[in-house]
Amino acid sequence: MPDKLENNFLLTNCSGRLELQPPRGMLLQPISVDFSSPTFKYRLRRGGGRGQPLARALGLKHGAKPLVLDATAGLGRDGFIIAALGCRVIMCERSPLIHALLADGLRRALKDKELALAASRIRLYEEDGQILLPSLPGDEIPQVVYLDPMFPHRKKSALVKNEMRVLRAVAGEDLDSAELLNAAAQTGCQRIVCKRPALAAPLSGWRPDFAVKTPKHRFDVYLRQQK
Repeated sequence: MPDKLENNFLLTNCSGRLELQPPRGMLLQPISVDFSSPTFKYRLRRGGGRGQPLARALGLKHGAKPLVLDATAGLGRDGFIIAALGCRVIMCERSPLIHALLADGLRRALKDKELALAASRIRLYEEDGQILLPSLPGDEIPQVVYLDPMFPHRKKSALVKNEMRVLRAVAGEDLDSAELLNAAAQTGCQRIVCKRPALAAPLSGWRPDFAVKTPKHRFDVYLRQQK
């Protein structure tokens, strides 16, 4: 893929993988998507399987393998974990640059024997979730919609990880998260799972049916009444 410049960020091929290079003068490091990194593979192996908080929030018990739509895919880690747990996953990412990184990471994951099965369960769209949700064909209507909108900006910005700062600089704030939650609620899904900071209010003030908590964040779960 040739180099691509957009929003002053340069997408470039570096040693066989795509990297997103920040503009000169911006104190950020390049980022890429690498599901084969030792840190991520450790999370896959030792993350707790179906007992981990994410899996419990999604309802992955008694062998359940719902079709999950990750409507805010970002760098794809949670979506890949979900696929590794046996679910088919539709990833949706509206930023062309982040989508390109994610597509490149999935391409390389398909060549890794340890990752290929999970990667094969993932279908990636470059689209805004609000547009994609009502347009999915019948066989791709998800049982679960997963939302991980950009967390509110932290006052102590130095504590924010480099990747998150790059994502924020490229894609901006997710100011339409409430609209995305509402779009998810209009589908025929069985549940919506929204990842939030531990102390943040529920998205759009919509009280969840229950929450699965971790020290740093929580998963708000909205159960949908089936018709």
